[in-house]
Amino acid sequence: MCRLLETIQLRDGRLYNLEFHNRRLNQSRLRLFGIREELDLSEIIKIPPGCSSGLFRCRVIYAETIEKTEFVPHLFREINSLKLTDGSDLDYAFKWADRQRLQQLFDQRGSCDDILIVKNGCLTDSFTANLLLFDGQRWFTPDTPLLEGTQRARLLETGRIAEARITVADLPAFQLAGLINAMQDLENMPQIPVSRICQ
Repeated sequence: MCRLLETIQLRDGRLYNLEFHNRRLNQSRLRLFGIREELDLSEIIKIPPGCSSGLFRCRVIYAETIEKTEFVPHLFREINSLKLTDGSDLDYAFKWADRQRLQQLFDQRGSCDDILIVKNGCLTDSFTANLLLFDGQRWFTPDTPLLEGTQRARLLETGRIAEARITVADLPAFQLAGLINAMQDLENMPQIPVSRICQ
């Protein structure tokens, strides 16, 4: 079976959103491997001295057990446009370390900066992020994500965003698209005018 991945934000020596990463990691181990013993990433991850300042992606690669932890300096990609891309055959309910099929979809973006994956007419996620859409008053996230991200889960639990069924036909009702993941919150996510979402 393929390995799984947790990507955790490490900023100035602090790991963010660990409660939600622990939850997803332990749910994945239970559902895929039947392992009920829960792990606590705060007890497992050892931050190297060279990563105590700045912004890093802490990548935890695991299957039944934790196999590897690595730290990668993070640079934000500039995203100003999205291309609607059909991913109806894609199953990404778990955060697999192998992203080959996602990469194939990303390679179809043409002149756009990123993709917006459509599954059975419903909006899902981008290449590396969950989708938010702003209607002028509130941010919504599709109730059909490919992957239930940790940032998305936190924002839903705190009531800062709401879930809704959102199809391609619904896009004109929104003004902005936002992309959130472990490294991007509401405050620092890319915001793309819906007019820059291309067919």
